[in-house]
Amino acid sequence: MDTSWDNLPLKLVDPVKHTIQDLDFKKMTPVQAACIPLLLSHKDVAAEAVTGSGKTLAFMIPIIQILVQREEPLKKHDVGALIISPTRELATQIYEVLQSFLAHLPQFSSLLTVGGSQVGDDLQSFKTRGSHILVATPGRLQDLLARNSANGPSLAGGVKALEVLILDEADRLLDLGFFNTLNTIFAYLPKQRRTGLFSATQTSDVISLIRAGLRNPVKVKVKEKEATGDERTPMSLLNYYMVCEEDKKFSTLVTLLKEREKEKTMVFFATCACVEYFTVILRDLFKKSQVLSIHGKMKDKRFKIFDRFRSQDSGILLCTDVMCRGVDIPSVDWVIQFDPPSTASSFVHRCGRTARIGNEGSALVMLLPCETDYVNFIKINQKVSLNPMECPASVPDLQQKIRKLQLQDRLVMDKANRAFVSFVQSYAKHECSVILSLKNLNFGKMATSFGLLKMPRMPELRGITITDFVPVKMDFNTIAYQDKQKEKSRLQKLNTYKETGSWPGMKLHKPKQESWSQTKEKKAKKKKKNEKKRKGHQFTEEDLDDLEEDFRMIKKLKKGKIKNKDFDKHFGCEVDEVEETENQET
Repeated sequence: MDTSWDNLPLKLVDPVKHTIQDLDFKKMTPVQAACIPLLLSHKDVAAEAVTGSGKTLAFMIPIIQILVQREEPLKKHDVGALIISPTRELATQIYEVLQSFLAHLPQFSSLLTVGGSQVGDDLQSFKTRGSHILVATPGRLQDLLARNSANGPSLAGGVKALEVLILDEADRLLDLGFFNTLNTIFAYLPKQRRTGLFSATQTSDVISLIRAGLRNPVKVKVKEKEATGDERTPMSLLNYYMVCEEDKKFSTLVTLLKEREKEKTMVFFATCACVEYFTVILRDLFKKSQVLSIHGKMKDKRFKIFDRFRSQDSGILLCTDVMCRGVDIPSVDWVIQFDPPSTASSFVHRCGRTARIGNEGSALVMLLPCETDYVNFIKINQKVSLNPMECPASVPDLQQKIRKLQLQDRLVMDKANRAFVSFVQSYAKHECSVILSLKNLNFGKMATSFGLLKMPRMPELRGITITDFVPVKMDFNTIAYQDKQKEKSRLQKLNTYKETGSWPGMKLHKPKQESWSQTKEKKAKKKKKNEKKRKGHQFTEEDLDDLEEDFRMIKKLKKGKIKNKDFDKHFGCEVDEVEETENQET
């Protein structure tokens, strides 16, 4: 099949051709060759293609082509095209690609509106400059549409001229719980429009969204030539897994990163707290390398760090799943998953940060000995085959070095404890809890890998005997913050605690007040319940005596030998429930 740009059934306008030349795209990718002609021929499109297959140009080129060829030019505050993206990073990236096209089309205005900026500023930008092409995240877009301006134009009025709606990374939009938000947005948009839905996977929720937002769509599913089944990662991506002991897991990661120090690597962790803590440790271990971090709790800093990592030739980026979708970072050589992701679909998207647009790349997931069944789970659930990779023969013992960093700065110790607690809590809530079960985890070895000074107090560890962990014996109140202001505040609170017995600002848990009789009754019921559990719910002589007494009371009531109130007192139910009670007891 000829995939040259000249082979499209409709001739591209000159500004589009110039931009394609500037971006140095010689040929179309399969998803572009399939979707561009459909969108240009007034069809709604629901496209499924592996991550990194060039979906952004597949909808950007039709948008520009349609707006340029529009018979009636767009007015200043008309919105001709709307692109909805799940995250700020992806929206920013799409907006950057859009600017490449608009450099040759000065007659069109554009606006990027995402969370993290002021809503008022976005409204003012729209009033001042307008936005013929709007790139937005769903929450911010819903907010802007709901704000009708008494003075001047509103966005709700501007979208009445909409020609094209694009839902990018639709499966991620739904994973983040935006289904109702999208339906609210659809209500503002005209029915006569072209809609494109793009995703790496088409779940049942995505199909529901297709029914709600698209009219008789053409479904496009793009697979690579060499693909034999329903693979969801590019053929140029090599997928590996490595099994390592809990106490050597972080040391193994350090060894892997040192072997790839001149390459560009992304490392995924389960929680924001883990990203923050391990960034501190890795920066100390890799003083000559660039170690950056991004997670969901960062605000404006995320954009700067993202751009910085994109521009680098080598380096390490520690991140959470906020970076697993759609973002295109050039020349990522390796993706390492320190923890399996919370959802199976995120596994594919994490891997997809490398081997994009036909380039080669490698991905590795690090598993514990109790997690090896995850390999088969991913093969069945996500159609991704993982090849084994040998664990390094020797790894450094980093425990003393990590503990030294914590002893030098209390802030590092706080980060270590938060990271461990958040890891255990995320593990307990894992989607695949049958394989990744908390009861199989060796908490002592994991705490050793984290380099903890002591085991933190947490509900998940209650009643568990910790082995394979040696805490540091010392007075932990002597560990100080390097930040002098923070340390001064801590010492003041510590003195107050020593005098009063309560830490300032900490809310004490007040147990619910109960009468003595209520407490006694509750304890007796609990004791009886536990005894039945221990005996496997077998009837005891006491249970049989109770049943006989129950039957006697029912017979007495039927013969009129006892009053209703006496019966109620015995059974704790009304008289009209007697028949049902008798059947149940029988």
